Amino acid sequence: MAKRRGNHRFAIVRALFNDSITRALLDGALRAFADAGVPASSVRVVEVPGAFELPVAALVLAASKRYAAIVALGCVIRGETPHFDYVAGEAARGLQDVALRTGVPVALGVLTTDNEAQARARAAKAPGAVSHTTRKRAQSNKGYEAAQVALAMAQLRSPL
Repeated sequence: MAKRRGNHRFAIVRALFNDSITRALLDGALRAFADAGVPASSVRVVEVPGAFELPVAALVLAASKRYAAIVALGCVIRGETPHFDYVAGEAARGLQDVALRTGVPVALGVLTTDNEAQARARAAKAPGAVSHTTRKRAQSNKGYEAAQVALAMAQLRSPL
């Protein structure tokens, strides 16, 4: 088990839309923090209605200056209208904007899939390949991987 350095606090903002999938992503993110030695008391979870609302919540959390990094979790499944493109694109753009404006890293754990089966596969509990992002063994759970990114970025902000 990797030990965390410093006294970092983290925030997770989770979209409630597609609840069973985002709950699995949340479970993965919490598992990643626990695996890294981050106590549960150092992780705050905030819930919002959907992926479109993630950037506003991330901005509030980042502006508080209490968190070393934020994990944003959501799931947008393609439908028959262009709604998918607007929600997914604007959520990602908004989250990146929060990180750039505040300097607080925001790890993108928002699934964008064509169907529910693809989303469920990305929120699974099985171990996956070595992550290209963190160079560590990732879970197939993208919430787990997003938390690994948050941990890595928190270390970047507070080097030894």
